[in-house]
Amino acid sequence: MKGPLFYSKILLFGEYGIIKDSKGLSIPYNFYNGALKRDENPTQEAQESNESLKRFAAYLEGLDDSLVTFNSNKLQEDVASGMYFDSSIPQGYGVGSSGALVAAIYDKYASDKITVLENLTREKLLKLKAIFSEMESFFHGKSSGLDPLNSYLSLPILINSKDNIEATGIPSQKTEGKGAVFLIDSGIVGETAPMVSIFMESMKNEGFRSMLKDQFIKHTDACVDDFLKGDMKSLFKNTKQLSKVVLNNFKPMIPAQFHELWKKGLETNEYYLKLCGSGGGGYILGFTENIDIARKALKGQKLEVVYNF
Repeated sequence: MKGPLFYSKILLFGEYGIIKDSKGLSIPYNFYNGALKRDENPTQEAQESNESLKRFAAYLEGLDDSLVTFNSNKLQEDVASGMYFDSSIPQGYGVGSSGALVAAIYDKYASDKITVLENLTREKLLKLKAIFSEMESFFHGKSSGLDPLNSYLSLPILINSKDNIEATGIPSQKTEGKGAVFLIDSGIVGETAPMVSIFMESMKNEGFRSMLKDQFIKHTDACVDDFLKGDMKSLFKNTKQLSKVVLNNFKPMIPAQFHELWKKGLETNEYYLKLCGSGGGGYILGFTENIDIARKALKGQKLEVVYNF
């Protein structure tokens, strides 16, 4: 038995800011995916995933019935018979491994589920986001619900504010284009919860709060607008500013060995780096106007191109 595939995602812009109502833009990343599965002879990994699913199923029992209900008997039965989540999505990398799992469980077991085929009004999107937020909190302590939403719909999601989200189109890729969004593998697994608590702690500081509003959110919003309009010249200008703000104010979220590379990009303009998700490890997101130059400058790093323009 194998269920439908759910893909990973990349939050291009909006990490941390969306907690405080900045814009955000999240796109599906089809390079990685996962599906619910059962095997006759499960591997050690499959057995661990099954154990985790048992705990998750128990957690879902406690969710508010007015928000979402599941076919619990069927879920318990499938989990008891060894079902697990077979996934190529790296965990702790900021590309939505728990989001894809949440989407798969909702898709298979939710009663009265909102489907991708119906007219997705803003109300329906917000309801899905609220359901996914509650479900995914099992993994992170606090979740916006965006990762599962992206994975479930397999569409780019534009976040205008907490209560205003929409499925959107993004400029089509130019396969011949030199400009690129890419991922660098930091080689370290990041943990979301500790990073979010560092951020929440910093939010108690008035200086940090005003930096977030006057700089971080301002440049994030501008980047989202530029990207959707396809205004790459302005996008690079704003991404540079955003990269600088992150280096100066989010140091704990950037793995130490990347501080110099981060600075080098800002000085040479060969590439700009930013956090991918909560940071602390996993992937780092890069933007460049010339991928060949960026590859040379980042020699020795593992690069994956996500989007060309």
